[in-house]
Amino acid sequence: MKGGGVEGKVCEELSGKYYGVCFVGGMVSAGITHVAITPLDVLKVNMQVHPDKYKGSSIICGLATLWKEEGPYSLCRGWSSKLFGYGLQGGFKFGLYEYFKNFYSTDDVFFANYNNNKTLIFFLSSSSSQIIADVALSPFEAVKVRVQASHPLFAKGLVDGFPLLYRTEGLSGFYRGLVPLWARNLPYSMIMFSTFEHSVDIIYTNIIQRRKQDCSKPQQLGVTCLAGYTAGAIGTLISNPADNVVSTLYNKKAESAMQAVKSIGFPNLFTRSLPLRIALVGPVVTLQWFFYDTIKLLCGLPTSGGLARPEAGG
Repeated sequence: MKGGGVEGKVCEELSGKYYGVCFVGGMVSAGITHVAITPLDVLKVNMQVHPDKYKGSSIICGLATLWKEEGPYSLCRGWSSKLFGYGLQGGFKFGLYEYFKNFYSTDDVFFANYNNNKTLIFFLSSSSSQIIADVALSPFEAVKVRVQASHPLFAKGLVDGFPLLYRTEGLSGFYRGLVPLWARNLPYSMIMFSTFEHSVDIIYTNIIQRRKQDCSKPQQLGVTCLAGYTAGAIGTLISNPADNVVSTLYNKKAESAMQAVKSIGFPNLFTRSLPLRIALVGPVVTLQWFFYDTIKLLCGLPTSGGLARPEAGG
């Protein structure tokens, strides 16, 4: 069956139920993929917080060091924070992106012509959704980073980490890294969503040379994966400096973002843990888009990319 007007739709596009499907799809796709790469995330955080210890280490050697010194459980630390924190973030990020994209593209006061303002609409939509998504993520991220990189061990996981962090640092401890989190994720999200949207458009227009609705479901998912990997890799390059600052602040290696930058060193902001982040983020973003669009297809909805219209086709 072709992918445009799909039979058996659970809801109409741009309806409240549609945004609910997008929220659930984003939550499931982000939660699953982030839990799956927990060992690599543990290594990434430790490389950022303890750079001298892991200087020159490959991914395999770094994982082996963690296993040898702290046991196999060390590679799974923070999995619950990733499941719930990044699940919530993914739900808000994807669900609200769909909402804001429609909101900004139908606001004639700002954008009388969607086609002439697509990139700006993608930037505004992704940044608006990311601001809210990171507020939901920040408490979970604060616990996760401490659990993964603190010595001696800060807590075993989310259940004991949440109350312990509140007792020791108060409510502010959960949002200590929110501004650097925005600094990392806002540019990343803006570039990632915009790159994804433009990549989808280029693939259908210049490579496949067919409309999305004229392609099969496997073809649509193939386009999603190719565009998703491209978007993830490019977004990672943009967000790497802020990612290093976030890890440094959450582990109290610095008291402010400027102090963290001085501590890390300007060149290291761009290079520290970058290969590992590219290895992490590219496949993760690809799988997120794959799961997200698979859920949309299972609900009788078209895959992502472009602007949905409630009535019009094409």
